[in-house]
Amino acid sequence: MLEIRRGTKEDIAQVAAIYDHILTEEEEGRAVIGWIRGVYPTENTAKEAVKNDDLFVMTDAGRIVAAARINQVQVSEYADANWKYQDILPEQVMVLHTLVVDPGQSGKGYGSAFVKFYEDYAKEHNCPYLRMDTNAKNQAARKLYARLGYWEADIVPCVFNGIPGVQLVCLEKTV
Repeated sequence: MLEIRRGTKEDIAQVAAIYDHILTEEEEGRAVIGWIRGVYPTENTAKEAVKNDDLFVMTDAGRIVAAARINQVQVSEYADANWKYQDILPEQVMVLHTLVVDPGQSGKGYGSAFVKFYEDYAKEHNCPYLRMDTNAKNQAARKLYARLGYWEADIVPCVFNGIPGVQLVCLEKTV
């Protein structure tokens, strides 16, 4: 049975294992995400999310298959983006960060289901403006988000999470 819940300290190892699985897929040429092992994401990424109480995990039959951070933190790079909705209050914006699906579980609709959860969560918290980002290299994520109704507001060149040369695709949607 599919469930999405807040992540706990006990989930950190499983979430970090998903990061490692994705990084291995990229290193072996089976995926293009734009992440770098040891830089981002790391086990500390998951630990920080648990500490801030904004890690959410998706389980299927008790096993974590996807995870992400959901909060209202707009990363500093967002200030350089040409958002469609500029004149909004920060408290009206919900942000999805570091959505990951275990590569061994891809194609099962977990990514779409997680984004739907994020959208419902934003509505429940009176945040009609949704924002997220991805690396321009990550064509799979860009296609998924476009299919789910997100538009690419801008692409911001930056050093992102310690990774140099990132073309950060800033996405948005309203609910």
